[in-house]
Amino acid sequence: MGSVIPLKKSANSAYLELKNLLGDKLQKVESLIQEKLKSEVNLIQRMSNHHLRSGGKRLRALLTLESAKLTGYKEEKRDINLAACVELIHSATLLHDDVIDESELRRGVKTTNSVWGNQSSILVGDYLLSRCFEMMVEDGDLEVLKLLSSTSSKIAQGEVLQLQHKGEADLLEETYIDIINLKTASLFSAATKTGACLSGSNEKEKKALESYGRNLGLAFQIADDALDFYAKEKLFGKEIGKDFF
Repeated sequence: MGSVIPLKKSANSAYLELKNLLGDKLQKVESLIQEKLKSEVNLIQRMSNHHLRSGGKRLRALLTLESAKLTGYKEEKRDINLAACVELIHSATLLHDDVIDESELRRGVKTTNSVWGNQSSILVGDYLLSRCFEMMVEDGDLEVLKLLSSTSSKIAQGEVLQLQHKGEADLLEETYIDIINLKTASLFSAATKTGACLSGSNEKEKKALESYGRNLGLAFQIADDALDFYAKEKLFGKEIGKDFF
């Protein structure tokens, strides 16, 4: 008999497999985020709830949890706390992104800026970041604090670099890679490296997971940008061609 060639997994089935493996922990991440975002300011609470209810795969949180598990972290608390931090950084950047891009839809749901306006959305994005930094300080790991704070800086630089080249039809491939490396891949690589930091991995393991996260982030953003050209709005969850224009 000839050898059996294994079927390739689809991206969705690979994601579902990862989510099923870490489903209980991911739910704890969700609960922690909701708890940390509670506010006595009614508008903040409503906007945070609206943003969180819009969904999302929580891929960056899953990468943090899985990297910690992969490298031998066996405790229950810090991986959940830091996975929530990574997700809050991502959520904050989405709120800011939607203002910059003047987006009206995300994941098929009205964006917070289209409902409550740009000023409130920017301030609530800042609130998410501030809560995230409180959680990082509570964790007390200086390596992780430095990693995630520098990642927040890289994301902001990526957004500004993108604005700097806005409208360039002849944008260089090198510049495009620089932009998505800063605004997207930096958080993916921080997520995977954070998991390795949690388990006290050596530098070689940290660098390997950081490289994996970066390349996954680059591939993720390239695919997202390609979908902006030819996806169906109902499936894509946001306006087609918006990023291009």
